[in-house]
Amino acid sequence: MNGIEHITQAFQQARARGSTALMPYFTLGYPTAQDSLAVVETLACSGADLIELGVPFSDPLADGPTIQRSTQVALRQGMTVARCLEMVHELRQRGVSQPLLLMGYINPLLSYGILRFITDAARMGADGLILPDLPAEEAGEVEACCQQHGLALVYLLAPTSTPERIALLTRRSTGFLYLVSITGVTGARSSLPPDLQAFVVRVRDQTTLPLAIGFGIATPEQAMQVGRIADGVIIGSALISATGDAADPAAAAGIYLNAIRQALV
Repeated sequence: MNGIEHITQAFQQARARGSTALMPYFTLGYPTAQDSLAVVETLACSGADLIELGVPFSDPLADGPTIQRSTQVALRQGMTVARCLEMVHELRQRGVSQPLLLMGYINPLLSYGILRFITDAARMGADGLILPDLPAEEAGEVEACCQQHGLALVYLLAPTSTPERIALLTRRSTGFLYLVSITGVTGARSSLPPDLQAFVVRVRDQTTLPLAIGFGIATPEQAMQVGRIADGVIIGSALISATGDAADPAAAAGIYLNAIRQALV
């Protein structure tokens, strides 16, 4: 089973049990490398259907203050692209079986080498990539390499996306589509935008791919609202806030994610 098939299976299994797929995001290397491994391992045991792993970068333009801080902490401790890939392998060795998607930015991949990165990512056990600053118009090499190695390349759509943009990215995305719930960067919000359902309908009309919603989801109640209209719920900033200053980050992550999971059952 390749990465795309693994991701597809995760959404199908969630749908079969009558639930929305839950995809937490966590920055590799935060608050320490070993803590982040323990957190992800706990997320895998606490109801995650897929897991998004943040690759730290100095200029994470799509991320708000919480995730920016986590990436800076990780970088100061020496996190690199190569170490992130090693951690994917280590998570597989620890028994984490859920699809793992690497979320990062294109510059570190260019520095590492696109073909080398995608080859190593697949070899280490990753299933897909999420690259917010990679426009589809410039993604030919990445798409070709991902296709060669069976990795999903997931594109993001914003509420401001035009019909033409939606049509383009629904054709090009593999695995699922990442719908950004708000205009702006990641971060918890007090409420969800009132036009979110209309946005989902606009995209749903053009694709059969699963639709996962992220950005701004923080509470079980918000997750429940999103779960009524989408195939997947993505939560990052609120999870990192719940774990970063905890005495036991992994335990705090488990408590937080369990509450979200219960809201989606």
